[in-house]
Amino acid sequence: MSDPGQLVALVTGGTSGIGLAVTELLAGQGHKVFLCARDADNVALTVKRLREEGREVQGTSCDIRSADDVRACVDAAVETYGTVDILVNNAGRSGGGITADLDPQLWFDVVDTNLNGTFRMTHAVLNAGGMKGKTRGRIVNIASTAGKQGVVFGAPYSASKHGVVGFTKALGNELAKSGITVNAVCPGYVETPMAQQIRQRFATHFKTTEEDILQQFQAKIPMGRYSSPEEVAGLVGYLVSDSAASMTAQAINVCGGLGNF
Repeated sequence: MSDPGQLVALVTGGTSGIGLAVTELLAGQGHKVFLCARDADNVALTVKRLREEGREVQGTSCDIRSADDVRACVDAAVETYGTVDILVNNAGRSGGGITADLDPQLWFDVVDTNLNGTFRMTHAVLNAGGMKGKTRGRIVNIASTAGKQGVVFGAPYSASKHGVVGFTKALGNELAKSGITVNAVCPGYVETPMAQQIRQRFATHFKTTEEDILQQFQAKIPMGRYSSPEEVAGLVGYLVSDSAASMTAQAINVCGGLGNF
């Protein structure tokens, strides 16, 4: 096992939004972070910037829809830093529309990315990443409040995130006695590039402006605002800490009161 003061974390989708905030937080705590994302240029730029800030970060491009990519990513993380202590499954995509009009390929891609991708990376880290057999390990899956309730015009996304929550609870109970905890963080509306894409899609569908959609979304949130990626990352930081050792198989919201379930 790695030095408890400096663990090895693998973060998927680590170049923007929540994944970048998690990478920055964990690296700022002194952990070694290996990040991945689909765009190799974004990975290189992110790694360069963080290393210039004095943080121990490396990374590689990876499409979590590809088993070969996932295995190569995990192998690279182990070769670079040693066995993985922390896995944050953050990479994902949005997607939806009127269900009867959906291109079935959109459904399959959303599920393959958000749910199957989470499984692929978890399976690889438990095995090739060396987490199986550890007496301490942390797996945090970034799910969504949409993984606890149905989202209108968001059936593929909502279904995939429900799957992530179910996978989290099942695996958390399965590994409970091992010292490896598995939890899900369920953001509500978070100001990220994906959030902007969602507002654009809704604005197009309802033939209105993005600003109007933003106001409608904010009106649903008791706090009246979107959460920040850093606020979501803060919960991830807690869940990977020793203080959270008795928390497993949970799905916890970070949503400004949007979901109290």
